[in-house]
Amino acid sequence: MLKNQQKIVLIGGPSSGKTSVLNALKEKGLCCFDEVSREVILKAREKGIDQLFLKDPLLFSKMLLEGREQQYLEAQQTKENVVFFDRGIPDVFAYLNYFKTEFPDVFIEKSKRYKYDYVFHFSPWKEIHTTDNERYENFKEATSIDAFLIDAYKSLGYKITTIPFGSINERANFIINSLACDL
Repeated sequence: MLKNQQKIVLIGGPSSGKTSVLNALKEKGLCCFDEVSREVILKAREKGIDQLFLKDPLLFSKMLLEGREQQYLEAQQTKENVVFFDRGIPDVFAYLNYFKTEFPDVFIEKSKRYKYDYVFHFSPWKEIHTTDNERYENFKEATSIDAFLIDAYKSLGYKITTIPFGSINERANFIINSLACDL
């Protein structure tokens, strides 16, 4: 485990460009961890549950919390100086707050325990917003979720850097140029 490893999280409402930029960072040879929720959703569908988050938001969120914690621990075991995450641990309680779902303290405790060095925010962007089988939120809902995400990270004391709109490579390069560490 590297003591000075930089952990960078990409946050924002659904369909704001996070995953596309994460993929561009991967193409540049950087260590990136994918969003966990699609995996959780697909596993639930294999068990016959179409929308686990809507059916049982707390169970879905516990599974996300476990998956994101596991990613964080895996990242610590790498020899990479810089690690990127598509969403972070605080996203879980932000979504629960958005859906007005009560949750145990462990969601906040783990958000405080596993810290990120940089938080890059992707604002809602109507021109690129889409829905699919796993992403069903309309643009208005995505914008509202985005506000809860920002509140969650700010409540934990994070400084948030907003990514300007632009091409995928422009956005990826903005992140790289913003970092105070060696890539």
